[in-house]
Amino acid sequence: MPDTSGDPPTLPAGWNETRPPRWVPRAVLYAAIGVAGFLVAQYLYLKLADLLTILLVSLFLSFAVEPAVDYLADRGWRRGSATGLVFVVLLVVTTLLVWVVVDLVVQQVRTLIDDAPELVVNATEWVNKRFDANITTDSIVDQLRKYQGDIASTAGDLGGRVISVTGSVLGVVFNIFTIGLFSFYMVADGPRFRRSICSVLPPERQRIILTLWELAIHKTGSYLYSRLLLATVSAVASWLAFSIIGVPSPLALAVWMGIVSQFVPVIGTYIGGALPLLVALLNNPPHALWVIGFIVVYQQLENYLLAPRISAATMAIHPAVAFGSAIAGASIIGPVGALLALPAAAIIQAFVSSYLERHEVVESDLTGAAAEPAATQATSTRTSSAQEQTASRSSSSHDDRSSTQ
Repeated sequence: MPDTSGDPPTLPAGWNETRPPRWVPRAVLYAAIGVAGFLVAQYLYLKLADLLTILLVSLFLSFAVEPAVDYLADRGWRRGSATGLVFVVLLVVTTLLVWVVVDLVVQQVRTLIDDAPELVVNATEWVNKRFDANITTDSIVDQLRKYQGDIASTAGDLGGRVISVTGSVLGVVFNIFTIGLFSFYMVADGPRFRRSICSVLPPERQRIILTLWELAIHKTGSYLYSRLLLATVSAVASWLAFSIIGVPSPLALAVWMGIVSQFVPVIGTYIGGALPLLVALLNNPPHALWVIGFIVVYQQLENYLLAPRISAATMAIHPAVAFGSAIAGASIIGPVGALLALPAAAIIQAFVSSYLERHEVVESDLTGAAAEPAATQATSTRTSSAQEQTASRSSSSHDDRSSTQ
């Protein structure tokens, strides 16, 4: 009801019409501090973005290396010596792999470029004969032969300059050295590092942190080793298949397909198979059908036989989650983020699954689903039990370490 008495409204005690409330200056001060803090944090993030990325990569690398170090430490090795040995082996293997792959790709690219005019002519003749067309490629062949030497020399220069471009290489070497140094100390001094973190937390928080750390080590290490094994199997199988079919540059295409199909989530198989399919189509169009057949058959064998056995308890995440995680990681920190997104998503999912309380689902048409294949059910069962065993083992082991130390 509106006030019709004509009397002025009663003001609260201490209210002064000529001055703002007492809380206004304090609110303005807090808002200014918040804005200033946000600007400072944004400035520091922009300046330290590279360092933060290096620390993140180092952390995941330490997760991947620690299982091998723990294996040696359990057999009497000192932790520093075991970490040094693992990093030396990793450096040697990585260097040899990069050297062989770069040299192989350069040689195969040169061969492919040399054969490009003939491939174009063969493909055109096949199309004209099969579809009664009249396509001429004289101008395309002339252009290919004109720039053939330049393209081949450029490919050779690019391959040789992967390790010799002055400015970029110095930055890459420095980043690799920094990542290796951080990862070495995170692994070699891991127990003391975790102990110093847990010393400032209450016991319940300590158990959560240690469980999460254990899951991160298990998931990251298992992910990396399973992906490398699957990439090796894929590359070997593709090499044999492409050699039998008669696709040019079979080894280079097989290495490409093995790496891309395993380390690019969901669509990696299609990206990895597109290049061999294109080369086969240019060389001999009927061979492209054999390439498609091999890719389809091998993908089914990998999905139902190899991957469930090799990665049964490592990366049990939904394909849509994997794809979305890769896109999010690439958007945040580029290609490195896309590679780290999958183990990060698996770690988060495993941690949430360990503490999330589940209930019986109400029967409905929206929740009804077809029966899962036996292999999928077995994989899910093994994954759940492995996660539960990991969580319980980490809690008990860290409790024992705390009591002994």
